[in-house]
Amino acid sequence: MTRKYQRQQGVELSAEQEELAQRIYQRLRSKMDEELLAMVRLMASKADHEIFGPGEFELHDKLNDVGATILEESANERSKKGVLR
Repeated sequence: MTRKYQRQQGVELSAEQEELAQRIYQRLRSKMDEELLAMVRLMASKADHEIFGPGEFELHDKLNDVGATILEESANERSKKGVLR
């Protein structure tokens, strides 16, 4: 029987998928910590009236960049195993 892994977001993964997820996570962890700190600093730098509106949109842009980084790393990790993008 194939063991399934269920994580915080309710995504059920096979053992192989969980292994892939963990490899990607380990590769991205320090970079994502830096990005998270940069986002928190961005929001801390905003005046109360700037949190929503300008600050919100700047944060949204940074989150999109993080998502793009995750997509790129996921594709790179899969291509190492011969799975084409």
